[in-house]
Amino acid sequence: MKEIEGKVFDVVIIGSGPAGLTAALYAARADLNPIVFEGPEPGGQLMQTTDVDNFPGYPEGVMGPKMMEDFRAQATRFGADCRYGYVTNIDYDKHPYKLTVDEETTLFAKSIIISTGASAKWLDLPSEQRLRGKGVSACATCDGAFFRNEHVIIVGGGDTAMEEALFLTKFASKVSVIHRREELRASKAMQKRAFDNKKIEFVWNSQLEEVLGENVVKGVKIKNLKSGEITTMEDVTGVFIAIGHKPNTDLFKGVLTMDDVGYIQTKGQSTETDLPGIFASGDAMDPIYRQAVTAAGTGCRAALDAERFLSDHESEEAIAQSHWG
Repeated sequence: MKEIEGKVFDVVIIGSGPAGLTAALYAARADLNPIVFEGPEPGGQLMQTTDVDNFPGYPEGVMGPKMMEDFRAQATRFGADCRYGYVTNIDYDKHPYKLTVDEETTLFAKSIIISTGASAKWLDLPSEQRLRGKGVSACATCDGAFFRNEHVIIVGGGDTAMEEALFLTKFASKVSVIHRREELRASKAMQKRAFDNKKIEFVWNSQLEEVLGENVVKGVKIKNLKSGEITTMEDVTGVFIAIGHKPNTDLFKGVLTMDDVGYIQTKGQSTETDLPGIFASGDAMDPIYRQAVTAAGTGCRAALDAERFLSDHESEEAIAQSHWG
């Protein structure tokens, strides 16, 4: 990192999922010499996804990690500097913005594109946290193969939960879906696939109460929310949590406007945030669609918005006057 210490960049991109790498591609093609800090999860959530069948240009489908490898290769082909690194601090008080990477390297950015994505939510049960990595997981595609011919449960009722339940049927002998309501929130297509799969059973109006076991999962306790009855499933060896995601936006709290969950709010149809030259894209700002293709689209928009911003504010004085007065 020594070679970038103190340098001023036209565009700094924080995050390297579909949004960040698409932004890098567009910014590089505009000769903005973007630098991408890939963060703690290079490639984003798709690095934990097996078959991606709904991204245009891959008629036979593609593995998530392979797709992100392709994204990265295309961005670097045009000159994007993609590197491991985690932005740990930003000084928002003046322009260009001062960023600290990995708590030691400082550099400056004329514009910033936030593409930090989102992370899986947990139930925050003590037993769930104690057994994370010991039979409790939030990534079926990462850990499903460890549960061949075993009974596992998955908690959730949306598209992600159904996708992971279907994936788990490739390995597990039985998959029990635990859902708080009487109907799923997943799309009709995903629901049909899950209902048609004989390995999947549904436990309605119920929640995970406790994961049993000291050093490895040896069962679960399930509470019926209507009757209050608690049932023990003693043969369960795997627990998968699929209840949604939390945007990775803590770095920007108290500075940029967000909704109650933490998704960054942008201005109108643009990707602009509250501060000049800072743009948001992907799952960090999208609480609705959260798809790879829509994330890539917002990454494109953010890069175009950044290019326009740099063109319209060629001097530091113009930027300072537009915001800090």
